[in-house]
Amino acid sequence: MSTTTTNPAPADAWSICATCAVEHAERPDVCAICADERQWVPASGQRWTTLAELAAAGEHVVVTELEPGLHGLTSEPSVGIGQQSKLVRTAAGTVLWDPLGYVDDAAVAAVRALGPVVAIVASHPHMFGVQVAWSRALGGVPVLVAEADAGWVARPDPVIETWSGERELLPGVTVSQPGGHFPGSAVLHWADGADGRGVLLSGDTVMANPDRTSVSFMRSYPNRIPLSAAVALRVAEHVARRPFERLYNNFDGVVPAGARDVVLRSAERHAAWVRGDFDDLT
Repeated sequence: MSTTTTNPAPADAWSICATCAVEHAERPDVCAICADERQWVPASGQRWTTLAELAAAGEHVVVTELEPGLHGLTSEPSVGIGQQSKLVRTAAGTVLWDPLGYVDDAAVAAVRALGPVVAIVASHPHMFGVQVAWSRALGGVPVLVAEADAGWVARPDPVIETWSGERELLPGVTVSQPGGHFPGSAVLHWADGADGRGVLLSGDTVMANPDRTSVSFMRSYPNRIPLSAAVALRVAEHVARRPFERLYNNFDGVVPAGARDVVLRSAERHAAWVRGDFDDLT
C-alpha cells in the first residue's frame, strides 16, 4: 500500500485523521484507511487534527464500568469513528482493546488505576486509533497488530508487534483471528467474563445489532457491503470454539445473553439470505 505525501507533518511529527481518528506519521493527500471501500472520505475532503487541537477543544475520555472486570472508554465529544474502547481487567493485568483516537494524562491515570496494561490490541485497522500514543503514554506497552493487516499501520513504531492465529495475552484472555471484515480481523475471548460464562469482544468482526438478539457480518458497515455466506459461517464457527454468554461490539452494542447461540443462528440467517433462500419474500 502506498500513499503520496504532499504536506509535512506538524511539529509533533504525527497527525490524526479527523474521520477515522487513526494516527499518521505523515499527512498524505488522503487517509488510505478512509479511501478504502470499507470506510469513507467526507465530501468536504480530507481533514487532519492533533491531540493538542482536540485537547484545546475540550476533548476528554470517559471511563464506565460495563460489568465487573470490564470497562468501556469513550471520547467526548466523539472522535473519528467514535468507538468504545474496552479494558479487560484481571488479577494479572489488563488489556486495552480497540484504542481510542484520543488520549490525555487523565485517561492514562484512569486506565493505570485499574491495573498494569500488558497489551494494546485493535480488532482491525479502523480501530487502530492513536495506539502508539496510548502505548507511549503507558510506558511502552506492546501494540499487537495482525500480520495480515500490518500494511495499514500509518505510524510505524518499535512498540508494534505483529501476530497471527491466536495468542493468550493473560490467563483466560485470548485474542484470535477469524478474519472477515479485514483478513486480520480479530476477536478477544475473556473466559472469566459474565460470571465465568465467558465474554466475546468482537469489534465489528461480529456486530451486535440493535435488537440485542442478533448479529451481522459485513465487509463494510457504512457502505453496506456484505460478506459471503461462506465467510459469515466461517467467522461464526471460529468464535464458537469457546463458550461465551455475552458479546460486546466496538461501540455500545451488546448481546447480553446466549450470545454464542445468537452468533451461530445469525450466521445461518445471513447465509440463507445471501444464497437467495428467501427471495420469495422480496
